[in-house]
Amino acid sequence: MPAPTTCLTNTAWPRERVLFLLAGTATLISAALSAAVSPLFLLMTAAIGLNQLLLVTTGRCPASSVVDRLLARRTA
Repeated sequence: MPAPTTCLTNTAWPRERVLFLLAGTATLISAALSAAVSPLFLLMTAAIGLNQLLLVTTGRCPASSVVDRLLARRTA
């Protein structure tokens, strides 16, 4: 019987996947903080949304340079 295939066959993640993972996690954290601590944390959610719009429209965002540096150090 053949081994089951999974979607995680490649261990290296592309930059876009890492960026959206970070953005999604930070969005959930800021939404929880806005509900539990202060509504001002919604500004963090807005900043994350702006970064995602910049990524989609220009192909680059401020977090992409940081992720590129981190991924370059891991693979080197």
